[in-house]
Amino acid sequence: MFKNLWKNRAALVEKNLLVELNKNPALEKKLFDAMKYSLMSGGKRLRPILLMAAADAVKVNGENFLTAASAIEMIHAYSLIHDDLPAMDNDDYRRGKLTNHKVFGEATAILAGDALLTLAFEVLTRQENVSPEILLKVIKEFSTAAGAAGMVGGQSIDLESEGKKISMSTLQKMHLGKTGALFKAAIRSGAILAGANSMQLDALTIYAEKFGLAFQITDDILDVIGDEKNLGKPVGSDAKNNKSTYVTLTSIDTAKNLAQAAVDDAVDALKNFGAEADFLRELVKYLLGRNK
Repeated sequence: MFKNLWKNRAALVEKNLLVELNKNPALEKKLFDAMKYSLMSGGKRLRPILLMAAADAVKVNGENFLTAASAIEMIHAYSLIHDDLPAMDNDDYRRGKLTNHKVFGEATAILAGDALLTLAFEVLTRQENVSPEILLKVIKEFSTAAGAAGMVGGQSIDLESEGKKISMSTLQKMHLGKTGALFKAAIRSGAILAGANSMQLDALTIYAEKFGLAFQITDDILDVIGDEKNLGKPVGSDAKNNKSTYVTLTSIDTAKNLAQAAVDDAVDALKNFGAEADFLRELVKYLLGRNK
């Protein structure tokens, strides 16, 4: 049931992303193609899935918020395009395909990322059956997560940390922004859209923070022991770029223990939710055994 629901909702997101993207007929063709290339390149669609699952946990059908879920995936797609740029992580492959700048050139890739980020907020305004007050709260969640206090700030720390051994606290701060912020925005936004009370929102926020931590630690582990074919990108890039990770600052075994502790804490945060939160419970447990 867990994997079937994920698969079915990912398919809904895929379809809706294309619908929303095609609502911009005036786009210059090369720019449109570059946006579509990265937005429709597959992936787990994890952030929109989390947004919908958080709404489910508050006993509201998450599919009611497919538009908002699609918007947050556009922000994620933008971030991947920019992360892969030569001035950032300088990656040639993403999800087993050439990165955007390798196909369309660096300038168009930058513009495609910019366009997806701004399109996300246009799409978000099309979310129906939500009050303006609630929508403003979600806009704040999205914009904070994408900005200097979130992904951009985390990426900045990442760039400043290249070639240096950084402290565990700096590493955690970096990933709370670069990776964790958008997970947190997805989960909090789903809960807010569904009308969560303060206790529910606080619990789901803790879940989100622990989910992001577990995701990043397992990502660091996979960069060392993962399979390149499954991951769709080269392994060993952290070591090649002399980056500090949860593995390099501790060890594989310690990192695995840290990931397990984060998963346990995430599940514990949901103790006052019923079966409606089972998908979230299974999803965070899935992180420990993922291979991509």
